[in-house]
Amino acid sequence: MEWTQQMSDLVLAIYSITLITGLPANLLALYTFVRKLRQNPTPIDVLLLSLTISDLIFLFFLPFRMKEAVDRKWTMSYFLCPLSGFIFYATIYNSTFLLTAISVERYLGVAFPIKYKLKRKPRYAVIASVIFWIISMAHCSIVYIMQYYDHSNRTAIDPSLRNTCYEEFSQEQLNVLLPVRLELFLVLFCIPFAICCFCYINFILILSPIGLALGTLIVFIICFMPYNVSHVVGYIGWYSPNWRVYALLTSTFNACLDPFIFYFSSSALRQMFKHCMQGLFRKLHLSCCCEDLNCTQLSCSTAEETTQSSNETIQASRI
Repeated sequence: MEWTQQMSDLVLAIYSITLITGLPANLLALYTFVRKLRQNPTPIDVLLLSLTISDLIFLFFLPFRMKEAVDRKWTMSYFLCPLSGFIFYATIYNSTFLLTAISVERYLGVAFPIKYKLKRKPRYAVIASVIFWIISMAHCSIVYIMQYYDHSNRTAIDPSLRNTCYEEFSQEQLNVLLPVRLELFLVLFCIPFAICCFCYINFILILSPIGLALGTLIVFIICFMPYNVSHVVGYIGWYSPNWRVYALLTSTFNACLDPFIFYFSSSALRQMFKHCMQGLFRKLHLSCCCEDLNCTQLSCSTAEETTQSSNETIQASRI
């Protein structure tokens, strides 16, 4: 893939929007869930906290991709190339697992309320979150393998001398990479998506709320589906599609759409958000009141000066 000015501007714009909107929202969610876990921890709070941490890690490494888009090539230390790619993809797939776990938790809570309440313990959610991280990182270790695979070949470019990051692959690399990508599509996307659909369809049939279900399914369809479809297209054609970079852009929106899922999933976050908005409006109201008061005082003082000047003029004319 060759970087163009239009592509660079598009990538930089989308990454900037994701970073600007996603960072404060996830920081607010992090503060809320940490407070909630200290008071009365529940499995859903553990899963939401893990998802928040995953999004924040993704956002903290996003500037490396932005720097690459600005330069239109990889100019940083090559050590950061596989590291940033590994974190980038691992957090995306970790989000699919955590969103699926949230859907399962919601479904069990309404389908089997008594049985689930008896076995509902936060430590199970902690164990599940750790397992999700391990599976995601194990699958996405392919990034490291591909970046250093076959570099002993004399005809291959030394990894440290490349100005691209996880973009150009030899035929030997594709023979390893494409089957792995197909496996990522089946295991890390299709299975979680199917579970989410089953859980939320039944969840809606039982309780009829659609906010949480609709938000999660939209994240899967908009953020995760295009990029994972590119795995199938690449496997069928046995090549790495150039349009993958555009499909990957939609995946970044996951970090700024997840807070909407947090909002529908956690009453604590809704209260915190309401409290923050009330505080913001209160400050804006006070600021406006102060400005109006200053303007009123200024007008009064001007009027007094004018009146005093007029009186002095009248007295002078009489004399």
